[in-house]
Amino acid sequence: MAQTNLTKKVFHGDTSVWIIFLLLCCFSLVEVFSATSTLAYKTSNIWIPIVRHASFLLAGFLMILGMVRIHYRYYSLAILLMPLSILMLVATPIIGVSANDASRWLEIFGVQFQPSEFGKLACIVYVAFLLSKRGKFSEKAIFQWIVVGVGIICFLILLYNFSTAFLLGMVCLLMMFIGQISLVRIGKLLLYLLLGGVVLIAVATIAPRTVEKFLPRLETWSNRLIKHADERGEAEKEQTDKTYVITDENYQVTHAKIAIARGGLFGKMPGRSVQRDFLPQAYSDFIFAIIIEELGVVGGIVVLLLYIMLMIRVGIIARRCEKLFPKYLVIGCGLLIVIQALTNMAVAVNLIPVTGQPLPLISRGGTSTMLTCIYIGIILSVSHFGAGMGPEEEENEEEEEETDTEEYVESSSENPIFAVETIEQTGGQRENEQI
Repeated sequence: MAQTNLTKKVFHGDTSVWIIFLLLCCFSLVEVFSATSTLAYKTSNIWIPIVRHASFLLAGFLMILGMVRIHYRYYSLAILLMPLSILMLVATPIIGVSANDASRWLEIFGVQFQPSEFGKLACIVYVAFLLSKRGKFSEKAIFQWIVVGVGIICFLILLYNFSTAFLLGMVCLLMMFIGQISLVRIGKLLLYLLLGGVVLIAVATIAPRTVEKFLPRLETWSNRLIKHADERGEAEKEQTDKTYVITDENYQVTHAKIAIARGGLFGKMPGRSVQRDFLPQAYSDFIFAIIIEELGVVGGIVVLLLYIMLMIRVGIIARRCEKLFPKYLVIGCGLLIVIQALTNMAVAVNLIPVTGQPLPLISRGGTSTMLTCIYIGIILSVSHFGAGMGPEEEENEEEEEETDTEEYVESSSENPIFAVETIEQTGGQRENEQI
C-alpha cells in the first residue's frame, strides 16, 4: 500500500503515457547496447556507448519528473526560443561543426547540439500559443503570424536539413488544420509552397552551381530521390539477371533490407544481429531494421503500436482539456514524436528515401533524446494540470473521502444527537432524490 502511494506521488500525469515512455526506454537500452558493437570495438570498451546513452535517458527521466510538476502555462515562455533559435540557425552554417556524417551542429563549451531541435520546440509552442488566441485576434492575423514565424525557422533549417524542415512544416500545418484555420488559407499556402518547389527545381536544373551556393545539400537531396525512384527498375532488372550489386549508393538501404529479411517473425534475439556490423548508423537512423532483425516482425509491430498508442492517449488528453493552449500544445508535441517515428520506420523498410531522422527515445542520441523527453514532460504536465488525468486524481479523491469521514466521525463523537439527525436528514434527502 505504501509503495502504491509512493508511485502515485512520483508519477504524476497520465499513467498510460508513463508506461509507453518506460517501455520505449527499455527497447532503447536493449537495442542500442546491441547496435553499438562497432563503437564498442573502436573504444575497446563495450560499456562506454551504452553508459552514455543510458545517462541521457536517465537525465531525460529526471527532467520529466520535474516538468510534470510545472504548470503547463509556464511552457508558453518557450516562445522566447524563437529569436534564440533563429540566431543559432543563422550561426550554424558559419561556425557549425559536422557530426555523425549528417547535419550541422553547434558546439558550446565542448557540448554539441542541434539548433534545429530547439527550433522545433519553439515552433510547436509558438503555433499553439497563437491558435489559442482566436478570440482576441482575427484568423487572418493568426495565420499570417504563424506563416512568418514558422516559415523563417523552416527556411533556416532547410539550408542543411530538408527532412527536419519538411517534418516541422507538416506538423505545423496539421496543427493549423486541427485549430480550425480555414482550409482555403491552408490550401493557398500549400499551392504557393508547391509552386516555389517547382521554381527551385527549374532554377537548379538551369543553374545548379548558383543554387548550391545557397543550398549546399541540394545535390544530396536530389540524388536520394533519384536513387529511391530507380530502385523499382533495379528490382525488375534483378529478376531477369539474377544478380544484385551492392554499391556505395545503395549500401545502407540494402543492408537494412537484409536485416529485415533475416528477422523473420520472432527475430534472432537481442545481441545476435549481423547487420549491425555493416550499417553505419545501426544505432541511430536504421535502428528499426536492427529491432526487426533481433526481435522479428512481432517486435517491430510492438514498437509501432507503442507510438500509435501514444498518439491515441495524446488525443484523449487534448479532448479533456478545457483551454485551447494546452490542447494544441499537447497535440503538437504528440504529432512531432509520432510523425518522426513513422518517418524513421518508413526509411528502414525502404518506403521513402533516407532522411536521417532518428527513432524518438530509441535511437542513440543526445539532443534528440533530451528534446523528446521534454515533449513527453509537456504531455504529462498537460494531462496533470489541464486534463486532470493520472493516479494523483484518484489519490485526491481518496483523501477527500477520508477527510469527510474523519470530520463526520469527530462531529458524531462530540454530539451523538447531531449524528442521528444528520443520518436521518441524509436518508431523507436520498429518498427525495430517488423520487
